[in-house]
Amino acid sequence: VQLQASGGGLVQAGGYLRLSCVASESISSINVMAWFRQAPGNERESVATITSGGETNYVDSVKGRFTISRDNARNTVYLQMNSLKAEDTAVYYCQGRQSSWSGWRTYWGQGTLVTVSS
Repeated sequence: VQLQASGGGLVQAGGYLRLSCVASESISSINVMAWFRQAPGNERESVATITSGGETNYVDSVKGRFTISRDNARNTVYLQMNSLKAEDTAVYYCQGRQSSWSGWRTYWGQGTLVTVSS
């Protein structure tokens, strides 16, 4: 499965962006879709996850501001980011994790840069 992330850009603090992650195949069988981010000098961190059943989870720093959703018909996962802060500046990556008879498979998309100016 190939993942293509898009939607990053430059935005002022308080603004919003919506990231999209389009998969080359159906995501209905992908157990968990997630967004990660990596700021310069920092480790990559999980920002939000959504299971195939629609259960979501967020890192504390984005709760109430970010919303992850998935559209299985469009093979797309979204990350709606509102009330953006300078500390949200990072390269954002989408990830898919799929269970199989041989274990878990992990797929990564290329990053999309989000820059929030203060």
